[in-house]
Amino acid sequence: MAKLFAVVLLLLDALGPNTGIKLDGNGYTDILIAINPAVPQNDEIINQIKEMITSGSEYLFQALDNKVFYKEVKILVPPSWNGSYDRARRETYSKANVIINLPHPAFGDDPYTKQIKGCGEESEYTHFTPDFLLNDGLLGAYGPRGRVFVHEWAHLRWGVYDEYNEKEPFYFSATQEVQATRCTREITGQLLERISGNTLSCRSNVQRDHNAEAPNMQNQKCDNKATRTVIFQDSVDRDALQTLTPLQSSPPPPTFSVIQRQSQVVCLILDVSGSMQSYQRLQRLQQAAIIFLRDIVEEGAYVGIVKFSSSASIVSGLIKIDGDASRQSLISKLPQSASGSTNMCNGLRRGFEVLQQDDKNTVGDEVIFLTDGQATDNVQICLPLAVDSGAIINTLAFGPSASNVLITMANLTDGKFQVANDNITSNELVDAFSSFTMSDGDPIKQTVQLVSTGSVTHDWFNGTVPIDRTVGNSTTFTIIYERRAPTVYIQTPSGSVYDQTRMTHNAATKTLTLNIPGTAEPGDWRYSFLNTESSAQAMTLTVTSRAARNDVPPVTVKAQMSQLTSDGSKPMVVFAEVSQNYNPVLGARVMATLQSDTGHSENLHLLDNGAGADDSKDDGIYSRYFTKLKTGKYSLKVQVSDQGEAVKILANRYSGALYIPGYIVDGQAQLNPEKPPVNVQSADVGSFTRTVTGESFVVSVPPGVTPPNFPPNKITDLSAEIQEDTVLLNWTAPGEEMDEGTAASYEIRWSEHLEMLLNNFSNANLVNTSALQPQEAGSAEHYFFLPGVTIQNGTTLFFTIQSNNNETKSAVSNIARATNFVPTPRPPAISNPGLNLTAIVVSVCVVTIVACVIAAVTTWAMKRKKTIRV
Repeated sequence: MAKLFAVVLLLLDALGPNTGIKLDGNGYTDILIAINPAVPQNDEIINQIKEMITSGSEYLFQALDNKVFYKEVKILVPPSWNGSYDRARRETYSKANVIINLPHPAFGDDPYTKQIKGCGEESEYTHFTPDFLLNDGLLGAYGPRGRVFVHEWAHLRWGVYDEYNEKEPFYFSATQEVQATRCTREITGQLLERISGNTLSCRSNVQRDHNAEAPNMQNQKCDNKATRTVIFQDSVDRDALQTLTPLQSSPPPPTFSVIQRQSQVVCLILDVSGSMQSYQRLQRLQQAAIIFLRDIVEEGAYVGIVKFSSSASIVSGLIKIDGDASRQSLISKLPQSASGSTNMCNGLRRGFEVLQQDDKNTVGDEVIFLTDGQATDNVQICLPLAVDSGAIINTLAFGPSASNVLITMANLTDGKFQVANDNITSNELVDAFSSFTMSDGDPIKQTVQLVSTGSVTHDWFNGTVPIDRTVGNSTTFTIIYERRAPTVYIQTPSGSVYDQTRMTHNAATKTLTLNIPGTAEPGDWRYSFLNTESSAQAMTLTVTSRAARNDVPPVTVKAQMSQLTSDGSKPMVVFAEVSQNYNPVLGARVMATLQSDTGHSENLHLLDNGAGADDSKDDGIYSRYFTKLKTGKYSLKVQVSDQGEAVKILANRYSGALYIPGYIVDGQAQLNPEKPPVNVQSADVGSFTRTVTGESFVVSVPPGVTPPNFPPNKITDLSAEIQEDTVLLNWTAPGEEMDEGTAASYEIRWSEHLEMLLNNFSNANLVNTSALQPQEAGSAEHYFFLPGVTIQNGTTLFFTIQSNNNETKSAVSNIARATNFVPTPRPPAISNPGLNLTAIVVSVCVVTIVACVIAAVTTWAMKRKKTIRV
């Protein structure tokens, strides 16, 4: 099996990801921009997108040494928009690189890029608002749209971070000068402060090269590297950018296609070969498919069913989902028996016949392909048919013997690959089916899985299901039992009781279903199931619901791995985003279960603490390293419950465009309108719980290779403060192995010179840490010490830390700086005697040149001795 996994892994590496941006020669292709359904139709948005990227392509070409440009772009419009648009193939809203949506509650019209994976890694998406695209009055505040797009592209594609800092726009440098927080020391400008409508001069110095000491996210996240260094040495395009030959003439403008998804069309292609009789798999299939057809698939979709074994047949042609009757019609046609061999190609061909029933086309349609065994035919023959169909093929490997060709098929067709084991209590098959949803960006339409749990019990199976105020419509409790129906009690928050007399019982599929009429009462619903068997039996509970109101998005969870394949040489990361629309949910308890088809299981407590695997604190994205890597195909299940916290507005902004207060023109300050205030409040949604299944992934450790013992994770949140003659350091404790366990010791070093720590860590001043005992990973660490140097007013010191586990050492931490600064009543070069240096730091200053778009752009500007204003 290990050799087969290795072959699959090599194939996937060779193919590369089928979705996402590609660099074809010198041109970027497959850039997908999606417009959210909440955006009212306005064709001018499409025109402005085209203009923005066309001008951005010219700018990018110049900035990156005439090497790259934007070549092909697709714009996905909402299904509700009217017009003659091309048919979308495998493009979906969830795969978009750029989204056009209503403003983020905390950011307003600021363009921003959501980054969760760290420096040099591709980001999730870039967000623009319709007003940013349509309101020319914002050009003065943000700069030309094409340049703003390139600025965000640097975050999106290359994983660089902002080099300005709105919270700390100035800092006291090691040379005891007040400096503007900016990307490069060669940026020059005049700083003005605005006092009572008047502008007064601040002071500024001109320096050169990358500003490694500036207190910005680029330095903190990227080891004080310049953005150009990250782009050319660390990003996904590093190899191409170092080898591409610059073009001798200007590239052609980008080509655009405006596309639209049609009605959702889905075909279930289900394995009914003889092996499906084992381990009650056919019954398990029926149970999971019933929940999918009854609760998950959206109204208005078209669904068909095909079964296959030695041959294949159409069980149901396409039926439009239009109320309960259509759903029950499909459920009644689910396969009831299993025999024969596993001819996958026959199943695929019949499935494509079904998909063509609506419009004689399969492009953009979906398949859910389930099998539990190896193909008895040559699947390689029909793989080209699958790819050419234009359909999105989601594959489900049921049990440990399912063919690895399912991984390849899903990858080649932009589908999801899921695995599910035979353990009834894991509920993995139900969870896998529930994950096969396609969102157009409107969370109101989506089914939300609240609970998925199971137990083997002799007597009672008890628990609580909190139903919060964001959900409640179409709420369903589904109980699956192993042999005999239990006695059921489900109590509402107000005390009413539902028992099995008010439930639908399907003895053939061993399911009990309770559909709550109207909107379910918010609060804690308590359930008690009594096993009526004389011996223990397995039972599971699945609870689903939908949004309670059309104007209140539900709390949702998205789970994913940092990558979908691994050879075991590097740790993987689990991510779970908990949010209500764009608002992060903080303080939740987030648990991830990773279960392989070989029986290996890991439970991880994900954290949103800005340390270890977590990129940013309090952004609603919870993370953890996965280090116990063993060969297998893994499922990912994340369960979230609140801990009494409200939904909170994001305090820390993502990387994004800066709203510029104004410019200097002919020596005079021209001010932009003040940035509109954003009125945001926390939302009390009530107690909640969520369960979500992420896409499955494959670990293939080469035969005979033992996965390494990983070092402690890099400390990324080190901070320093001078208190009289002592220094206080704060950081989050790493683990013995990444962010698990406890490190053995710390090595802390400091210097008066940043370059010493950057280039010669081992020769910097060593701090005595013999009395410092590391705490468990995730704990807050504090350490006071005397630096052994006279601390005067203006003294700046730099600090860094490395941890070890007696075998290996971590990477060196971020570099923290501390300045002993006591402001004088009247510093020199301040024209207003009533102001002091502190006032300069906190005042709103107008900067002729605030920040570079990206370091590469700055380099280009230096070459041409031009001023960049963004």
